Amino acid sequence: MADKESTVYVVDLGESMADCHNGRVESDLDFGMRYVWDKISDTVATSRKTWTIGFVGFNTDETENELADKDKLEGYDNISVLQPIGPMSMTELRELRSKVQPSRSYGADPVSAAVVALKMLEKYNPKHKIKRRVILVTNGESNIDDEELDHIAAVFNEFKVELIVIGIDFDDADYGFKEEDKSTNKKNNEKALQQLVEKCNDGVFGTMQQAVDELSIPRIKPVRPFKAYDGPLTLGDPDKYPSAISFHVERYYKTKRASAPSASTVVVSNNNGFSQSQTYKDEDGDSEMGGAEFSGVKQMRTYKVNDPDAPGGKRDVDFEELAKGYQYGRTVVPFGESDLSITKYSTKKSFTIIGFVPFDSYNPFINMGETGLIVPQKMNEEAELGLSAFIHALYEADSYAVARYVQKDEAAVQILLLKPNTGLEDEFECLYDVPLPFAEDIRSYQFPPLDKVLTVSGRVLKEHRLLPNDDLKDAVSDFVDAMDLSKYDVDEDGKPVDYAPVDEVYNPIIHRMNQAIRARAVDPDLPIGQPAEILLRYSKPPKKLLEKAKHEIGNLIDAAELKKVPEKAKGRFGKKDAVKPLSGLDIDSLLGGQPKRAAISSENAIPEFKQMLAAAEDDETIEKAVKQMGEIVRKLIKDSFADVFYSRAAENLGVMREELLGFEMPMLYNKLLRALKKSLLSGELDGDRREMWYKHIVGGGLGLITKEELDVSDVTEEEAKAVSTWFFHSE
Repeated sequence: MADKESTVYVVDLGESMADCHNGRVESDLDFGMRYVWDKISDTVATSRKTWTIGFVGFNTDETENELADKDKLEGYDNISVLQPIGPMSMTELRELRSKVQPSRSYGADPVSAAVVALKMLEKYNPKHKIKRRVILVTNGESNIDDEELDHIAAVFNEFKVELIVIGIDFDDADYGFKEEDKSTNKKNNEKALQQLVEKCNDGVFGTMQQAVDELSIPRIKPVRPFKAYDGPLTLGDPDKYPSAISFHVERYYKTKRASAPSASTVVVSNNNGFSQSQTYKDEDGDSEMGGAEFSGVKQMRTYKVNDPDAPGGKRDVDFEELAKGYQYGRTVVPFGESDLSITKYSTKKSFTIIGFVPFDSYNPFINMGETGLIVPQKMNEEAELGLSAFIHALYEADSYAVARYVQKDEAAVQILLLKPNTGLEDEFECLYDVPLPFAEDIRSYQFPPLDKVLTVSGRVLKEHRLLPNDDLKDAVSDFVDAMDLSKYDVDEDGKPVDYAPVDEVYNPIIHRMNQAIRARAVDPDLPIGQPAEILLRYSKPPKKLLEKAKHEIGNLIDAAELKKVPEKAKGRFGKKDAVKPLSGLDIDSLLGGQPKRAAISSENAIPEFKQMLAAAEDDETIEKAVKQMGEIVRKLIKDSFADVFYSRAAENLGVMREELLGFEMPMLYNKLLRALKKSLLSGELDGDRREMWYKHIVGGGLGLITKEELDVSDVTEEEAKAVSTWFFHSE
């Protein structure tokens, strides 16, 4: 039932809904429709045919509903069905938006409009097999006939329809909202609607202010349990040893990384250039999105190799002729498809325990990847008893189990750590698992000790200028205690309140993207609003905590003797500003100024290159210096025996890249690097020099300067990756 639901929105479109109240600059209708459009766009975004929507407007100028038109019943005038129940597309959402406008009518009964919605739900699905709800939005100015409330509530209960009434400026003591100077008519209508909701078995009554405020809280998409494994968990080999243990288990994901919505590349042919995310394909394979026709972009890649006999010195090769190349020493070893199939490690689906680890000997920092959940197979008492006994045995032995896990045939092998959960705290008995690293995954580094200094002679110093003294340690300890987020505040019972509970820390990238897509889908002409405050909540320390820790922060600054360091000044578009010494002295004048250098020598290239740039007075001098440095790099590569001079050449390139970043002239470096790659590919630099490219330039992070690094660059990340890519051709 949870996967099938039908919702009918009943919205007041009366004349009074065009007015603004309580200091708002938007009308009551626009204020209420913020909630309605958000809910509808969420449903449209799911693209589920089993989630259907209907829309009824009351206080409309026309009357379009079956109870008035077909059944000729009284009391259903000025009520119109603007959207029959069914799956809603972006085109229909656009059409509905144009219909939702305030009218010049008043006097339609909101309860009668809810009955029209109830009749629509009964007709659409009379078998009670879906979750059905009616959401009523009104400002409470239309008169209500309260004589039939008991009967109407009984019908809602009979057909198991949820009734949600959200009133604009309705009072809500629980939320802390109360409208002053409310008219007697609105008070009576508000009371009647609240009575109707209370008589329904499944009803909600609230104020629109709370509903709109809660729109900023991201809604977590409900995820169905995904079964990653269904098979035996074994201890030993049951086929060889009678004493081996085996019971049937199921493994599900407990945590899995969520990703932001992805975009497709399309060509839009409509005039305003706007396209929606919902597609309708025609017979030719083209599509229509929100009234805009578009076609999916098909990418085609060609591969070329050097061939002196071919026109232009290059010829095309088919993709099937390409092979993957792997680096082996200073050469590249090509592998065809047949070779890859031989080298692939063949595996069979299995889940086998290979050992046990005591709780106190396991380091949590080696956890890798996503957490799994292991439970016994459904309706299998033997599996339930076996897994339960195994879980309690692990718990009593204070041990984890280590298992070899292959999800399916030919899948990669994983080593999992199994943690017992006996259900004593949460009444849920299971095993939790986390992937463990292989030896190759461990990164072991050695760093100098933080509590002592070792001299060259081997002496151990406990007091040193690089070591914190007792005052600094105490200041840091007090600062950490004062900034404890788990004790940010206290509740009504005096218990500490956590500032950042896990279930309230939302991924800003995902939800900001969803917010932008939803806003653009509902109204492409309006600008996208600022990110919700809750997404920015954890981007900076809470002000209340900073104020509370102000004394500790001051003590820490004094104990650490912190001083502000002047920022390194950089000019824009061509010239670096000279860094002024703290003394204020003109060093260049004292040393007689910097001589202008005409040429850079290969023996002292880096210092002379920097001197030439520092003395440059125009862009022409900078271009001349880059050109000379480029020639030096090419000569180093060309004269290098094997890879002897590759490191020097890469060092020169790195200095060029860093300096041109500072001068904000990335085009000079990018032009030089493209020409250098062409020379390396063509063999101009005395033979096969590919190692210089993929090991020292690409591997050393000396690729093109992109827009991500410098705004004035015209190179995107994709273009930089394309230039860095190297294809090998097998012949």
